[in-house]
Amino acid sequence: MTSTRLPGKILKEINGKSLLLYHLERLATTGLPVIIATTENVTDDPVVEFSKKNCIPYHRGSENNVLSRYYNAAVENSLDVIVRVTSDCPLIDGQLIRAGINRYLEEGNESTYLSNVLKRYFPRGFDFEIFSFSLLKDAFMNAQTTSDLEHVTPYINQNKSGKVNFLDVVDSEDNSDIRITVDTPEDFLLLDKLIKNYSADVLSGKEITKLFRKFPELMQINAHIEQKKL
Repeated sequence: MTSTRLPGKILKEINGKSLLLYHLERLATTGLPVIIATTENVTDDPVVEFSKKNCIPYHRGSENNVLSRYYNAAVENSLDVIVRVTSDCPLIDGQLIRAGINRYLEEGNESTYLSNVLKRYFPRGFDFEIFSFSLLKDAFMNAQTTSDLEHVTPYINQNKSGKVNFLDVVDSEDNSDIRITVDTPEDFLLLDKLIKNYSADVLSGKEITKLFRKFPELMQINAHIEQKKL
């Protein structure tokens, strides 16, 4: 809720529905339960109220040590595999994630880190990472830098343990120039247009991508926005 560039962004509404609810509805197509890992700050009390109202499990932890928040949420819910997504991606593609989960499980290796973020072919806003509780625990026990603690997975995806097996999910075409994450007013304006004018909330990831190629003016709405650096 304390986003510096767009405060309260995840509970901002389009057509009477919050971005967080759009996000969760699209994640529901994975067939997996979702846990909201939020902070102990009073400013995130509305997120907890949202979770209670919608019967979504939640965990509250440190604002800055997000790695510990993830670890404790996983322990609390007895997880053995974690799929990490961020709540500023309301049009995330649940079926893309489901395919990633299937591939991860086929690998059968708890040292595997599978994602579509290291080799970026998909639009920013479709991001996901999959890793074992074992890798998460190793990061929790050994990570020390501020960046590792704040951003959860750098200790894992930079292979600081030296034992990570990488699997990259890439698309047949490079669509990494498309930005559908929400961090600024311009990002929100784009989401508002996508949902109100094109019903993007019920489209697949591929269909959303095609919209941007068919109507390139959509990309100009937030083309100048730079993603924050880790």
